[in-house]
Amino acid sequence: MTRLTTCADAETVAVRACEEIARLLARAQEERGIAHLALSGGGTPKRTYELLAGEPQRLRQAEVWFADERCVPPHDEESNYRLAAETLLEPAAIAPERVHRMRGELAPEEGARLYAEELAGRLGAPQAGPPTLDVIVLGIGPDGHVASLFPDAPTLEAGDESLCLGVRDSPKPPRERITLSLAVLRAAHRCVLLGTGESKSAALRAMLGEPSRHVPASLLRRERLTVIVDDAAMPERAPAQSS
Repeated sequence: MTRLTTCADAETVAVRACEEIARLLARAQEERGIAHLALSGGGTPKRTYELLAGEPQRLRQAEVWFADERCVPPHDEESNYRLAAETLLEPAAIAPERVHRMRGELAPEEGARLYAEELAGRLGAPQAGPPTLDVIVLGIGPDGHVASLFPDAPTLEAGDESLCLGVRDSPKPPRERITLSLAVLRAAHRCVLLGTGESKSAALRAMLGEPSRHVPASLLRRERLTVIVDDAAMPERAPAQSS
């Protein structure tokens, strides 16, 4: 069952998300001595990262990964890595060796291949099933996409052996990207999906409906999914916990 929480506004979403992510990281660190956190780009998670950076002790035993990346250099204004570096990685002084950056400056397929190798090398080979990240932070697009998995895209058909995929035909710029596969998103202990603003309401409603390749977010494992939204994004007639 999806955990769906509604908050009064975007700032409260960020506060609640920060608390939830910190709780999940603490549990992973207590159980295994380490936690693996994957970040997404976009405007919605930005404030959450800023709040997390204010409590760097919560990230002391965390390794940081990425859910997707645009195929641009790391300091390009479109780079997900740049957003994370400016809002979280640098303010929290996370050691570079604990940050696993997708190499967006490479061609999509090469960047995806190298990242898959890094994931498998650090978290386990695909023969044993997809690597298991502890927490993946996701936004949702108005079309229902998550990471860089877009509606009806061939990447949604990749098998469990595919960990990371190159994208050359993104419907929103830049067209070339690198993304974790659906199998890796579904294997995570918990995905925390954030949605703010009226423009996300229809996508969230569709996500909570029947699973469909037309709405990639609907294909996430619901029993491992936490959704935190503001009132403006809250789908009508959806069950929620008030915050």
